[in-house]
Amino acid sequence: MGKRRARFEQSEHRNSHGKPQGKYYNVEPLYPSNSPWDPLGSPAFNRRDQGYVRKVKPHNANQAALIDAMAKHNLVIASGPAGTGKTYLAISAAVEAMEEGKVDRIILSRPAVEAGETLGYLPGDMQEKMSPFLRPLYDALNDRMGNKRLKQCLADGAIEIAPIGFMRGRTLNNAFVVIDEAQNCTYGQIKMLLTRLGWHSTMVLTGDPDQSDLLDGVSGFREIAERLEPVPDIAVVRLTDRDIVRHPLVASMLGVL
Repeated sequence: MGKRRARFEQSEHRNSHGKPQGKYYNVEPLYPSNSPWDPLGSPAFNRRDQGYVRKVKPHNANQAALIDAMAKHNLVIASGPAGTGKTYLAISAAVEAMEEGKVDRIILSRPAVEAGETLGYLPGDMQEKMSPFLRPLYDALNDRMGNKRLKQCLADGAIEIAPIGFMRGRTLNNAFVVIDEAQNCTYGQIKMLLTRLGWHSTMVLTGDPDQSDLLDGVSGFREIAERLEPVPDIAVVRLTDRDIVRHPLVASMLGVL
């Protein structure tokens, strides 16, 4: 350990203030590593005291803008890096809309695209095949509704799993539609999804244009967002790395990766 430490100290260049310098040393973290922030409130919060989170509050201005946009617009596009709460806030808005009687059902859709590797054919019916891809949505729903009520809503159709491949020709009325990971959709797929919007419905597309698993130039998410931004009554909310609410290191890593 002594030799390793000595080599480390010799290889490290420091400035007049004693701080390390170099190609990567001048990166300042957006959040301190000992930040007391916790996604559910106080670090001492006992997560087993309640079955689900009743109220969700924004942690920054852009999250507040996204919540406000989903309450006022029928079509919202949330674009931003990983960890900014896009999916979680969309699911929360969907659950609140159904609880308040504004919509009759929640429709979840996500492209079935693996992140760089293939798992082969998956067993089971359509819902079971889509389950691994929709796991992040299930986690958010379970956090907002509780496991028992979530299973009941899935069983009676109040929450529907709708693969993108089977959406053509449908009209989605009285529904809150969440299209997650939209950066893995082509331009034609997103155009088809947007035109499914029916009466008394809200549709939210979430995605990170910098983390597409498609070939370069295939994703249509960025272009769709740019074209729809000037259209009246459509909200495009852009979150940044300063809105990340995961581990503080996520924001720091995305700044250099």
